[in-house]
Amino acid sequence: MKNILVIGATGQIGSELTMKLRGIYGNEHVVAGYIRGAEPKGILLESGPAEICDVTDGAAIDAVVKKYHIDTIYNLAALLSVVAENKPMLAWKIGIDGLWNILEIARENGCAVFTPSSIGSFGPETPRDQTPQDTTQRPRTIYGISKVTTELLSDWYFNKYGVDTRSVRFPGLISNVTPPGGGTTDYAVDIYYAAVKGQDFICPIAEGTYMDMMYMPDALNACVQLMEANPVRLAHRNGFNIASMSFEPGEIYREIQKHRPDFRMQYQVDALKQSIASSWPNSLDDTCARNEWDWNPTFNLESMTVDMLEKLSARLA
Repeated sequence: MKNILVIGATGQIGSELTMKLRGIYGNEHVVAGYIRGAEPKGILLESGPAEICDVTDGAAIDAVVKKYHIDTIYNLAALLSVVAENKPMLAWKIGIDGLWNILEIARENGCAVFTPSSIGSFGPETPRDQTPQDTTQRPRTIYGISKVTTELLSDWYFNKYGVDTRSVRFPGLISNVTPPGGGTTDYAVDIYYAAVKGQDFICPIAEGTYMDMMYMPDALNACVQLMEANPVRLAHRNGFNIASMSFEPGEIYREIQKHRPDFRMQYQVDALKQSIASSWPNSLDDTCARNEWDWNPTFNLESMTVDMLEKLSARLA
């Protein structure tokens, strides 16, 4: 990677990934792509180039790719699971029609493309524990359907045109920088904010509901590590299971209580979020990622909790 375009650079993953990439490859080599109304601010704007990049406008993105001689595109444009279920047509327009634009631009300009998939690409018929890399994928949400389509379309562009497409299936992502934005797993971020603010937490996910989760530093490392991986080793491409930790609401609550004994949580289950969560795996088998590009996360629930409470306490103070 020499010149990189991050589409969705002001979003949940993009805002942190853009800065990480600039730290690795140089500020001037990483373009922050954004849409009107979500302009970059602060260090994200000041540290490097930024351009309007709406995935539904292929011509405009093609112009940016040519202007900066882009060779790698991180395509992070998407609606999160709960938002997508309420806006299905928009979710498809951004997630799939937009992806088609990106893949065509990549084919014509010789770019590699990273477009993340998700645990949402699985469904109720999928084995729930240690979900295999290659297994049944029959999701029942528009978010999941678009993610399966993302994987298949990206594979097709690689097999038919040789476009270097790669992706991971992200679990729920927990960040101390970017606030949650409408995902099923967002409770695992919100709970830390409540704890640091000294508030009781109302949990929208039922007790005993396990979901795979990951701390954002590990997720960012996965993006870079996969795109830097030797393609000869990649038996898979779109998308790799990656895993770090799996827990249910009571476990994260008790872990926080070790540091905040007065913290309290009660359940008030959200029907839509719970229905989505119940259709997702409890845990993923990430053996292929470990074997094919040496994936190895560094955070577990205990170490993430210590870091989250420390970082949020400093920020919110």
